[in-house]
Amino acid sequence: MQKPAVNVMVKAARAGGNILLRHMNRLDAIDVVEKDRFDYASEVDRLAEAEIIKELKRANPDYAILGEEGGKLKGVRDGGRFTWVIDPLDGTSNYLHGIPHWCVSIALVENGEPQHGVVFDPLRNELFTASKGSGTVLNEKRVRVSERRELSGAMLITGFPPRERARAGSQLECVRELLRDAEDIRRTGSAALDLAWVACGRADGYFEAGLQPWDIAAGVLLVREAGGRVCDYRGASLGRMDVTPTAGNQVIAGGLKLVEPLQKTIVGSGYAASFA
Repeated sequence: MQKPAVNVMVKAARAGGNILLRHMNRLDAIDVVEKDRFDYASEVDRLAEAEIIKELKRANPDYAILGEEGGKLKGVRDGGRFTWVIDPLDGTSNYLHGIPHWCVSIALVENGEPQHGVVFDPLRNELFTASKGSGTVLNEKRVRVSERRELSGAMLITGFPPRERARAGSQLECVRELLRDAEDIRRTGSAALDLAWVACGRADGYFEAGLQPWDIAAGVLLVREAGGRVCDYRGASLGRMDVTPTAGNQVIAGGLKLVEPLQKTIVGSGYAASFA
C-alpha cells in the first residue's frame, strides 16, 4: 500500500502530466524562454508546476518548495524539516521537439534526504514510486535494478547538459573509455526518467554531471530502493537534496556491483579530475 504522502504526490504528478499532454498538439505556439545557453523553459512548464504546487499545498501547506520553474520559489526554503522538490517537466527540450522521453518528477525530502519519490511518464502512463525502506514500484509491480556486475555488455545512459559543455572533451574521453567494454551508451535527455529506467533494469547504469536536486531527488530514491547505489564521480555520497549546489551534482547510479567499475573508469579517464 502506498504511503499517504505518495498518494498526494501521485495526484499532483498526474495533474501536471495532464497539462503537458493537453499542450502537445500546439507545440509551435508555446512560448519558450532561454534561461541559459541551450537551457529552455516554456509556459507549459510553468502551468504544470502551478498545478502540481496547488495539489501539494492543499495537502501540506507548510512544507517548503524547491522547484525549477517557479521564479521566486526557485531555491527558496523556509528552513522547515520537509521540502517538496519538483520538476514539472524533466526533458523540456525533448518535449518541445516532440521526442517522447520526458516526465514529471516530485520528491518529498526530509532534512536533506529523499523520503518519497514519484516519476510519472504521461505518454506511457508509467508511474514509478518509492518510499524509503519500502522498495520501488512501477505501475503496482515491484522492480529491481539489473544484476549486471561489470561494464562488459552494459547498457549505460549519460547526458550532455548545456552548463557542462566546458568539460565536453573530458566527458567524451570518458565515453571512449567506457565503450571499450560497454554494449552502448544512450543520451536520452531526461535525468529523472533515466534514473527511473535504471531502477527498473532497462539500463544498467547512468552518469551525468551538473544536475540539480529537482532533476534527481526522486530518481535517486527510486534507484536506491530498487537495490542500487548512487554516488558522485569520486564514489562519495551526494549532498543535500533540499538546497541548490552552485556547480550541480555529479551522479553515478546503477546496480551495487556495476557502480564501482563505472566510477573507477570515470576517474581513470580523467573526467572526474576536471571537477577538482
